[in-house]
Amino acid sequence: MSKDVRVGIYVRRSTDDEHQPYSIEAQYARLASYIDSQPGWRLVKRFHDDASGATTNRPGLSQAMAAARAGLIDVLLVYRVDRFSRHLRDMVTLLDELDQAGVVFRSATEPFDTSTPMGRMLVQMLGMFAQFERDTIIDRVIAGMERKATTGKWMGGPRPIGYLIDPGTHHLVPHQVEVPIVRSIFGMYVYDRLGSKTIAQRLNERGHTTSTGGRWSGYQVLRTLTNRVYLGEITFRAITTTGCHPALIDAEPFEQAQQLLATRSDAHRHRAANGSDYQLTGLMRCPNCQQTLIGTRAHGKTKVYRYYTCYSRSRYDTSRCNAPRINADALEAAVFDALSGFYRDQRQLIAEAIDRAQAQHLAGRREQRAELTTVEAELARLDRAIDRYLTAFENGTLEEELLAERLTGLRDKGKRLRTRRDELTEQIADLPAQPEPAALNEVADHIADVITSGTDRQRKSLIEALIAKIKITGPGRFVPVLRIPRIPQPRPADAPTSNTNPQVKDTKEGVRAMTHLVGRVGLEPTTNGLKVRCSAN
Repeated sequence: MSKDVRVGIYVRRSTDDEHQPYSIEAQYARLASYIDSQPGWRLVKRFHDDASGATTNRPGLSQAMAAARAGLIDVLLVYRVDRFSRHLRDMVTLLDELDQAGVVFRSATEPFDTSTPMGRMLVQMLGMFAQFERDTIIDRVIAGMERKATTGKWMGGPRPIGYLIDPGTHHLVPHQVEVPIVRSIFGMYVYDRLGSKTIAQRLNERGHTTSTGGRWSGYQVLRTLTNRVYLGEITFRAITTTGCHPALIDAEPFEQAQQLLATRSDAHRHRAANGSDYQLTGLMRCPNCQQTLIGTRAHGKTKVYRYYTCYSRSRYDTSRCNAPRINADALEAAVFDALSGFYRDQRQLIAEAIDRAQAQHLAGRREQRAELTTVEAELARLDRAIDRYLTAFENGTLEEELLAERLTGLRDKGKRLRTRRDELTEQIADLPAQPEPAALNEVADHIADVITSGTDRQRKSLIEALIAKIKITGPGRFVPVLRIPRIPQPRPADAPTSNTNPQVKDTKEGVRAMTHLVGRVGLEPTTNGLKVRCSAN
């Protein structure tokens, strides 16, 4: 060790020590005497804490470690090792940091010197014991989690939206206020085909919060959609226990959500390969391997050929999947032709679909009424909170600025909730009606206009709005499954304009407004399907 040794001393008085033999001043005095007894040592830094040694989150300790890393000291001296840390794991971590910084750790009352072989051996032994302690704790925690999982108990962490944790049994129980929120998330994703960010935006607009009281994000929506806890399951590592608690979502819509998530994930990964002129991406699955069909190109001598190709075949080769490529031009033309003629030629099929939608609407009122009850209860709670703040202000216990801040937030939330209440009230009363022939003709004309003179983007929007999927029923044979829109009825010439009766437009937003789904209805408009030429090359 060099003749000039810069020493920093660290002292700590623990707030949880009732009878301490030495105060901070006494420790300073003892350490100063010890430094004087060591040749070449000089005191350059002092650090102290009034805090428990159970944690390393101490200002004085942080300053001491920062000085060591900055090369401002050569030795860090303490009166006793337990003044530095009382936890073995923290001790080893801190000593390792000092060693990396080239700083020696010394205790004035114990034979603990990391500059000597014996001291370093002691540190290594401490490391071995610390590792053993960590491994033992991990094994104990994992075993406890596995026991909880096998008995269907919640294993800790934030509760999932839609459930409460029973403090006595540690099982999940439905949160009656939040259950409709979970079901509406799956409904918007599976049946309305909304994206996760759009769903999060709607939840925030309606005044709904997460289980921790925060705002919804697309990521949180996706976590909800993939959480099998809503099927009544608890999963930990390789252990899955079913029937642990009441399920909030049936198996069928949950599985549909997973399939849609996989489809959209594939579409996102291959978006660059698909190109904007592939109108049917995301709607077909390979009959051989069930992978998504994506848009591909082949360059001939005089032209570029467009195909829909199985993702496995496109990424690997025909050894992975030998399903033939589908002529994109022929398939898109056949689908658009079927879509164009559907609203003119399949009136009876549309009438049957509306009848089914009416039955589903009546059956679905229960969930809408449940959400309406939740919204009204939340509005009542907000009104009571506002009354309490006003009373506190009148009694002189709440300042005017604070009152204004809190009332602004509550009133904004109340405005969103009242908007949602009005929407639910209208939906409950809004039974789908059979469209007039004139309205069907108007839709058919609009579809024909978009197909013949619209942009690729507009045709893509039309396909997304009106076609749920395309089934591949055999070699070169396809059946489009259509969605039936809520079609506005013709208005008298002198009738006032209303936002609830949107006019047909050729924009993406206009198409989506005009084609708001009547219900969870899919129709197969043809018996034999569409014949399209495929390519085995």
